[in-house]
Amino acid sequence: MSNRRFSNTMNIANIVTCSRVLMIPMVIALYYSSIPHGTLLAAGLFAIASLTDWLDGYLARRLKQTSPFGAFLDPVADKLLVVMALVLLAANFPSPWFVMPTAIIIAREVFVSALREWMANCNKRDLVAVGYIGKVKTTVQMIAITILIGVDASTPEIFTQLGILLIYVSAVFSLWSMISYLRAALPTLMMK
Repeated sequence: MSNRRFSNTMNIANIVTCSRVLMIPMVIALYYSSIPHGTLLAAGLFAIASLTDWLDGYLARRLKQTSPFGAFLDPVADKLLVVMALVLLAANFPSPWFVMPTAIIIAREVFVSALREWMANCNKRDLVAVGYIGKVKTTVQMIAITILIGVDASTPEIFTQLGILLIYVSAVFSLWSMISYLRAALPTLMMK
């Protein structure tokens, strides 16, 4: 019985999601390695991990493999990947001008996760389902992080500037989406 439950839980979509989590230490190892083009390899692996976010959802819907485990693991894998990458980058770009937008992005991730959990407890999770602005935020964020992980001392400065600009754009979208979710949830939050 437990083997059947495991096989239902570990379907192709969930394996793809798990692979995203397993790529996190590999990105860190490549980023800090002294191998030639280590940062570019780390950026490439981060980009692949980011694409698995789309792929696991597509596979789950296409193959009819949605599961409670997948619904739990997918957002956790996303948050782990993003937060790990932003902490990695904040250590490399220790300026308050970089740390501030990354802190906004991380704070938004924590806030929205807690808000969604609260709304699920109230049976109103649909009110804070992922929206268009959240998807735009994620796309911009993943592009920015990929660029910044890939830069090193030999990279033209324009790439660093572009990555930082996109982190700021992502921070704006993070605040915008957080406010949108909060407005949708406010009537439920204010109920006595």
